Amino acid sequence: MKYLMTLPAVLIVAACADSGANYQPILDGPATPAYRSDLSACQTLARNQFGQEALGAAALGAGAGAVLGEVDDAGDALGGAIFGALAGRAAGAVDVSDRRQAIVLECLRGRGHRVVG
Repeated sequence: MKYLMTLPAVLIVAACADSGANYQPILDGPATPAYRSDLSACQTLARNQFGQEALGAAALGAGAGAVLGEVDDAGDALGGAIFGALAGRAAGAVDVSDRRQAIVLECLRGRGHRVVG
């Protein structure tokens, strides 16, 4: 039952995993049709990165949660595994989102656009 209290927060963070790929940077100057096209291409590039890393974070969290759940007084390895998987996935999602945002920025800069952040 103690795991259910943190479930909503973990799910909200995990749901934001794709936000880095959808990042709309601040542009120094007007947005041209070439910028809009490049932004779409850079967002697609970012979206396609790091899928396996997020799954790895969930698996690692599940393993750690199972061990900690078994050591806990209640001996709830399954509950610990579920909670650990969700927490690992959420932590991985935040990191992946930041890295995807950085890809969008660097991709646009590499294509000659003056983005400031």
